[in-house]
Amino acid sequence: MTDRAVYRCHYRARLRECNEGQLQEALARCERNALEWIEAGRMMTAGLYYFGRQLFLYYEPLGECFSPEEMMAPLAPLLDLWPQKEETCRWVQMHHIYWHNVPQGEEDWRRKTPPEHRRGRIAYLKHETMFRYVYHHVAIVEEGLLQGDKYQSIALHEDVLFSYFEEPKQMTNILRDPTRESKAIQGWLDVDPESHFIPLPGSNGQNFLILPHYFSVG
Repeated sequence: MTDRAVYRCHYRARLRECNEGQLQEALARCERNALEWIEAGRMMTAGLYYFGRQLFLYYEPLGECFSPEEMMAPLAPLLDLWPQKEETCRWVQMHHIYWHNVPQGEEDWRRKTPPEHRRGRIAYLKHETMFRYVYHHVAIVEEGLLQGDKYQSIALHEDVLFSYFEEPKQMTNILRDPTRESKAIQGWLDVDPESHFIPLPGSNGQNFLILPHYFSVG
């Protein structure tokens, strides 16, 4: 059996004003699609998280990367359009900027036991410091030594960060070398990490706010 590639996809969308019954029906159909695609071996996990009318979608295709339009088609009539260069779209791809591990194929990435929680969370960055945030996090990734959750990832769109992670955490680093400590993390600590974030209501002083989900399957 071929050890297929694993992809990590992050998308953002925005709900229109809509009837609650219509929304719940569409969400149930999307969740069924996700479960069927996992059962068919097209992807490994998927979660749809929300903050107000904002939607954040994370999923892991197997073998080939695909956009979310087909899986999330039942929601299409309920989503606003986003400007995307000369076109518009319903699902905007977020920029994957931070992670602690890289999938080395399907067998490497498969969870040995199902996680207790598949979490989604967001943070808002201050405009004047957001690219400094990106600079330091890219530096940490390129070094590859900082220990963190194997399945955590952070993606950016506009000034919004979306982070996916799982609990309990499986600690590792990109180089899969626990014997060396990260030096790049010190550069981030030296620029006052707390000063980069806009506090969100309900976050209890944390930089990231954990989100509720419409579905989370795998």
